[in-house]
Amino acid sequence: MLLAYFRYLSRARDEHSLHSPFLFSLYTRIVRTDNRREPFFAPIRALRKTMRRNRERIVITDFGAGSKVNAARQRTIGDIARNSQKPSRFGRLLFRLIRHFHAKTVVDLGTSLGLTTAYLAEATREYQGRVVTFEGCPETAAVARQNFEYLGLQNVTIVVGNINETLPQTMAALDVIDFAFFDANHRYEPTVRYFETCLAKKHNDTVFVFDDIHWSDEMEQAWAYIRNHPSVSVTVDLFWVGLVFFRHEQPKQDFVLQF
Repeated sequence: MLLAYFRYLSRARDEHSLHSPFLFSLYTRIVRTDNRREPFFAPIRALRKTMRRNRERIVITDFGAGSKVNAARQRTIGDIARNSQKPSRFGRLLFRLIRHFHAKTVVDLGTSLGLTTAYLAEATREYQGRVVTFEGCPETAAVARQNFEYLGLQNVTIVVGNINETLPQTMAALDVIDFAFFDANHRYEPTVRYFETCLAKKHNDTVFVFDDIHWSDEMEQAWAYIRNHPSVSVTVDLFWVGLVFFRHEQPKQDFVLQF
C-alpha cells in the first residue's frame, strides 16, 4: 500500500480542481468537514474504548481475504477493535454522506463489531431509515448485536452467514438501496460480484462507498472495474475509501482528492 499511497499523493487535488458544483459542494461541505463534536457520537466513542480493552476471545469465521495484522482463528475482541475496525473519522464521513443524501435504506457489507455500522444507523434515525448489515462470522455478529442493543439502535438488521449466499437473497427483498458501504471481502471477484448484485437496486441518487480500494492489487483492479462501469457517472478516490455516484446529469469523471 505504500507505493499506492505515494501515487495517490502525487495525484490528489483539493477543491480548487473541482468545476462541478455538485462535487465542489460535496467535497467542501461533506468530505473536508468534520463533525466529531456531535453529542450522539460520544456513546460510540466510549464503546470503542471499551471494546479495545476487551480480552474475551472469539472464534473467527472468515470468508474474505483475511487480516494483514492478525490472521489467527481465535482473536480477542480488543484485537479486532484495534486492528479490524475503521477509524472513527471514516464512520463520521459515512454519517455525513448518509445525512447529506437523506438515505433511508442503507446496506453495510461487513459488520465486524458493529462500530462503523453504528454511525450508519445513527445517521438514518433522523429519516426513520434502516440499516441492513451483513456479517459472515456468527460470534462477531453476536458481539455486534450486543453493541447495537447497548447503543439503543433498533433500526439495524444483522444478516449472518456467507455473504455470497445471503446477499442475493436479501437484495431480492429490497425495493431500492440509497446507500451501500462495501467492506466485506477484499478480493477482486467477490467485490465486483457484490457491486453488481447491489447495482440492480440503485437509483439516480444512490451512493456506494468502497473500503480499502488500494489495499491490494486485487482491490485496485476491482476499483478500476467499478470506475469504468457504464452505470457509474462519478467516482472519488480518497485513497482509504472510494465514493461512487450514478447521477445521470453528471458527466463521467473520476477524481482523486485529498482526505
